[in-house]
Amino acid sequence: MRFPRASGILLHLTSLPSVYGIGDLGTVAYDFVDFLYNAKQTYWQVLPLGPTGYGDSPYQCFSAFAGNTNLISPELLVDDGLLDPKELDEKPAFPVGRVDFRLIYEWKKHILSVAFERFCSNKKTGLQDEFEAFSHAESFWLEDYALFRAIKKSQGQKMWLEWDEPLKLRNPKALKNATKELDTEIQLQKFEQWLFFRQWFNLKRYCESKNIKIVGDIPIFVSLDSADVWCNPRQFKLNPDGTPKVVAGVPPDYYSATGQLWGNAIYNWEEMQKDGFSWWISRVRATLRLVDVIRIDHFRGFVAAWEVPAGEKTAINGKWVEAPGKELFTKLKEVFDKLPFWVEDLGFITPDVEELRDSFGFPGMRILQFAFGSDAKNRDLPHNYIKNCVAYTGTHDNDTTVGWFFSKPGEGSTRGEEQIRKEREFCLKYLNSDGKEIHWDFIRAVWASVADTAIAPMQDLLGLGSEARMNLPASTSGNWVWQCKQGDFSEEIAQRLGELTEIYGRAF
Repeated sequence: MRFPRASGILLHLTSLPSVYGIGDLGTVAYDFVDFLYNAKQTYWQVLPLGPTGYGDSPYQCFSAFAGNTNLISPELLVDDGLLDPKELDEKPAFPVGRVDFRLIYEWKKHILSVAFERFCSNKKTGLQDEFEAFSHAESFWLEDYALFRAIKKSQGQKMWLEWDEPLKLRNPKALKNATKELDTEIQLQKFEQWLFFRQWFNLKRYCESKNIKIVGDIPIFVSLDSADVWCNPRQFKLNPDGTPKVVAGVPPDYYSATGQLWGNAIYNWEEMQKDGFSWWISRVRATLRLVDVIRIDHFRGFVAAWEVPAGEKTAINGKWVEAPGKELFTKLKEVFDKLPFWVEDLGFITPDVEELRDSFGFPGMRILQFAFGSDAKNRDLPHNYIKNCVAYTGTHDNDTTVGWFFSKPGEGSTRGEEQIRKEREFCLKYLNSDGKEIHWDFIRAVWASVADTAIAPMQDLLGLGSEARMNLPASTSGNWVWQCKQGDFSEEIAQRLGELTEIYGRAF
């Protein structure tokens, strides 16, 4: 599927500014849509929307289908009559510009439980009918997920591999008893999911009214500690006791000399092929209801994935194991006809990965930050772009453009002092820049390129340094916490970006 010449901004919902500690689906999200509209943008790219667990990573979710209930807007719950405005005044003293996930989890858990009690006690509103309709329509994943989360709570939030064995191995009698005993918590989980999707679809309709398309993210792998793995053990490479045989990662790369050990469960592709990839079909169908375009994360894993024996401390001792990507995408194309996919073709890319990408016409990614490490033939230099690609100044895994430009050896990558110096000099010559507004120089270069699609993280629009980096791969703390501040969606920035977007023919 080819995409029109256009551009957009990458900003995860958690990074929206908010007095409630974390970006959410309320007023601030609508304000950002207005900002994109005024800046003549077409795309709003977000990270995975699932419920996050340990480490707060949106790439390690408890479900590939559920929504992140920390994104539920307290303000909209007041509008629905489920919270009293005074109850919002009792919020903790949240930090400004940084998400404190511990505080968020506790406070959102409290106010959502209050909203649930109010919902249950007031049977006269039309909200009950909406909730029942949602529960019925989404039962194919919601029943299992709600039970998973309810049991998880009853087991002290331990991962499912540490649950009592009858529950861990899904003994039918044990599951029946748990469903009965944990009914209230199960209903609470369903209620929270209903709130998330209700608020999300209202926001999506507003985006449609402004001609803004949402780009969502499908991580290739799911978390080992997820309802998906617990409910479908045959679809993953697990031992009889549920423990993983192998886990996902990548070999040594730009970010880490020992590779990245993600720890996700690995698919049992042979089993998935037997039922016609039904789990993947359901996953893609559910995601396409939420977003207009899907970015497929770690696309090379559909050709071969780096499988690391369970128990390894690093990813070094893994190996590449083939995957049936061609068969999967052929099946998806039969089911959906059009596949509005962008693919993350970064890292160790071999000819067979490029062949799979090109055979389906998927646009790959070009990252300007990666452009200056070699010579004029570097694929990430704008003069080497092709039309059918998505060009980024940087991604959520990169440092910000300003942070990259002023980077130091050993901070954020494996580059040494001499390499950094050479890249910086080449960058300034290539962009004909003095470096004073390097972030705008990057944006202009990407926007001016032949690439059909141009994307910049919000941090680059704001000219922020490494303190605003969203994620440092191969690290385990301090990630995903960056947050915009009130006033960041300024008219001045919107006008400047809008002018560039018009000049280079990307305006909607």
